[in-house]
Amino acid sequence: QVQLVESGGGLVQAGGSLRLSCAASGRTFSIYVMGWFRQAPGKEREFVAAIRWNSGNTYYTDSIEGRFTISRDKDKKTVYLQMNSLKPEDTAVYYCATDTNASIGLITSHSFYDYWGQGTQVTVSS
Repeated sequence: QVQLVESGGGLVQAGGSLRLSCAASGRTFSIYVMGWFRQAPGKEREFVAAIRWNSGNTYYTDSIEGRFTISRDKDKKTVYLQMNSLKPEDTAVYYCATDTNASIGLITSHSFYDYWGQGTQVTVSS
């Protein structure tokens, strides 16, 4: 199993920045992809970004418009989400997820991932 713990959420004004972290433990040798999703109140959980653990290839949803950057530190078994130019519509609970099965489906789909963190709240005030 893999355990994921997110941190770094909080309250920030519009235009500000936050960096989320997600630390993995357990069977981390089996990680293929790590991703970030978010869920706003009353909305479905949506894909934000993902990174392939070995190659470092990254994927983003169009809605973040180049404001967010995903990265990973393989030695620390940690993935980061640097969020700049935050907007009130970025307010959500942000979840980290990992694929340990070398999934072949859509990297943007919930079902691609088999382990999830507990989430961290990000609130952007206007």
